[in-house]
Amino acid sequence: MAREIIYFSRHGETDWNVSARIQGQLDIDINAKGRMQADRNGDMLKSLIGDGAGFDFVASPLRRTRETMERIRRRMGVDPYDYRTDPQLMEVNFGDWQGLMIEDIAKLRPDLVAARAHDKWNFVPPGAAAESYMMLSRRIRRWVEAVDRPTVCVTHGGCIRTLFFLYGNLDGRDAANLSVPQDKILRFENGKLEWL
Repeated sequence: MAREIIYFSRHGETDWNVSARIQGQLDIDINAKGRMQADRNGDMLKSLIGDGAGFDFVASPLRRTRETMERIRRRMGVDPYDYRTDPQLMEVNFGDWQGLMIEDIAKLRPDLVAARAHDKWNFVPPGAAAESYMMLSRRIRRWVEAVDRPTVCVTHGGCIRTLFFLYGNLDGRDAANLSVPQDKILRFENGKLEWL
């Protein structure tokens, strides 16, 4: 990666975030609070980089990240749809657990929930396409290392957790359990991460 700056935003809140239902790569919309969070992040970015001239704008292809990006760009005063998507930025795939709640899974498979609690970073849920946070971190590292110009990125909580493992000196346990705000911008510059 060139010594570039990346501004990350998590998508705005969804109703599934509120109810602690596992979203993973399912396509869920942001809610009214999530729209306000996206607008706030757009205002913050406008104060930092104006209209973002010279920046690449890229989002996960899921609806919650796309709407967040479009609201951010609208607040910055630029074409809300002039950005690209990259599937590498999608949330960790929770396999068969997507759409469920941990307490529901615990009733059926307490052994798997216990295994996840013991090593959340490396745990892979059941399901053919499921990933661990460690597997996700490899995908995110590839994306970050390919960045070659200043960038604004809208992604997911799991992806941002892996940034703190890769570049923020957190071990897997702490990174996997990190709380990731939806109403702040994360600046990544010269190898350092800072919430704004």
